[in-house]
Amino acid sequence: MDAQGRGGAGDIDPADQWVLNPETGNYELRLPGDSTDGPAGPRTGARSPAPDGTTTPRRTPPHQRRAPSSPRENTSRGTGGGTGAGERTAGRAAERTGERTGERTVPAQRGSRRAAASGTAATAAASGGSRADRRKAQAKKKSKGKKALMWIGGGLALLLVVGCATALYAYNRLNNNIDKVDVVGRDNPFQKGEPVNVLFIGTDKRTGAGNEDYGNSGDEGRADTVILLHFSKDRTHATGLSIPRDLITDIPECEVKQDGQTVTIPGTAQTRFNYSLGVDGRDPGCVWRTVEEITGVEINHFMMADFNAVKDLSTAVGGVEVCLAKDISDDKSHFHMEAGTHRLQGEDALAFVRTRYGVGQSSDLSRIKLQQQFLGSLAREMVGTLSEPTKLWGLADTATKALTVDTGIGTIQKLNDIAQELGKVPVKDISFVTLPVVDNPDEPEDAKATVVLDDAKAQPLFRMLQEDLSLTDSGDDKKDEDQDEEKVEPAPAGEVRVDVYNGGQVIGAAQDTVNWLQNTHGVLLSTNASNADAQETTTLEYGPDQAGQAATLADLMGLPKKALKEGSADAGDTPMVLTLGDDFRGVGIPIEVKAEKPADVDTITADDESICAS
Repeated sequence: MDAQGRGGAGDIDPADQWVLNPETGNYELRLPGDSTDGPAGPRTGARSPAPDGTTTPRRTPPHQRRAPSSPRENTSRGTGGGTGAGERTAGRAAERTGERTGERTVPAQRGSRRAAASGTAATAAASGGSRADRRKAQAKKKSKGKKALMWIGGGLALLLVVGCATALYAYNRLNNNIDKVDVVGRDNPFQKGEPVNVLFIGTDKRTGAGNEDYGNSGDEGRADTVILLHFSKDRTHATGLSIPRDLITDIPECEVKQDGQTVTIPGTAQTRFNYSLGVDGRDPGCVWRTVEEITGVEINHFMMADFNAVKDLSTAVGGVEVCLAKDISDDKSHFHMEAGTHRLQGEDALAFVRTRYGVGQSSDLSRIKLQQQFLGSLAREMVGTLSEPTKLWGLADTATKALTVDTGIGTIQKLNDIAQELGKVPVKDISFVTLPVVDNPDEPEDAKATVVLDDAKAQPLFRMLQEDLSLTDSGDDKKDEDQDEEKVEPAPAGEVRVDVYNGGQVIGAAQDTVNWLQNTHGVLLSTNASNADAQETTTLEYGPDQAGQAATLADLMGLPKKALKEGSADAGDTPMVLTLGDDFRGVGIPIEVKAEKPADVDTITADDESICAS
């Protein structure tokens, strides 16, 4: 650090200009060109004698921060490198001198680069340590500081980020490890102080040593495991939504880069979700668009890994602990293990996350639960590994080799930036949930192989993600609010009298709604009143004496409070007026979905060590 301010000059550190005079026990200012030939000589910068012959006490210099010896050295106050034993000794001596003279003490100085040989030797002897010793002490303390690393949760995707974030010292090598994909038409980088949504894609691509035994060695790889990771705006919670690969859904058209050219891949209606990657040239951007279409959640970034990532990362952390409630024997995944707790790595770890036969209902949904258990355990192992600096390099190197990301986070620095943000989420507030689905009704009962969205249960979860709500909250506050509201006794469905108008964009909505109300819910006094003037939102008009009928219909239709328009006069036998707006999406679909976790949807948290596969 160049000397700056009063008393600084040239390349001299201001702290080096204050020298301890062993004869007086005081610190004295020595400027360049000072001709004094010993510590007892006149002190440049000392106060002039007062008229009475006494010397006015000199103010000691301000505390000087130690200049960093390299760009990497910690320069923050109170957290910098360690202090040498000699500096502590000199500091205590100065403190005692200050107590005797009434002067303020001066922090221990560094050995002056321009000190005379005799002065330097004397200082070193008094301090009991060399500058090299002090540097070693600083390095030791600095390495301890690097152990204070944050938790990066939400599954394998962010575990990979941790490895990157802790290894900036190998910037170039790790940067070159990362594969990147330019997602056409998506430029939505994460922002500090805003919710962040990261799509993790685990492919079944079988390249790499040992993976040929799993078959389809030439396959490009499909979306085998997909988790949408949502991190809250205030970083107090995160949610991982697992999407079954066998979900039947619409895959929208998407643009991809092929040989430097932008190519449009046509969409496919009602097909398996895992075909959103690797089929017809689809890249991770196509999975990105498909998940956005399903959930209504805007994604910021994606991270993708293959079979090798599971094997290599589980090995890098020394194994991942899993629990089996019963023996499992699955020839297809090559997983054979007795009941109990086991520490798995490499091929065994991969076999565990791939097994589906002999677990649960031998379906992809059962395998998802195994994967969630594995990811939570891997996360806990990662936290322990990050406290061991000797393992950091191998972990970071392994993680970046296994990682493919979008260009928005395609460097170590950008991965570090996102890791710093997402690492603030507490482990106990990271939850995993599987997208609610039901068996595909178009398949025969004895040959069920795919699933379809359970809209009634899935939509509330989507709303929770969209509104940045946590699955780990108890919900007590909401219950208290509901208890404070005045409850209206719902009327029986057979007493509900309503005229239905269509003011929305769905053709035939009024008649469809009447049919649904009468045939499904027994609202026989409902009538199609034809079309109405266009309106954006659905409304229900009623009199005070129809409050019970309105409560019943609001519950059936999923009407929000703002849709209820109570008049001032009783209506008698006049029917209520339900006008469907542009927010009407179809019969049986709530107008407004409540942002709350359905009671029968199970979740697990990343800190839960009691989960056991059955």
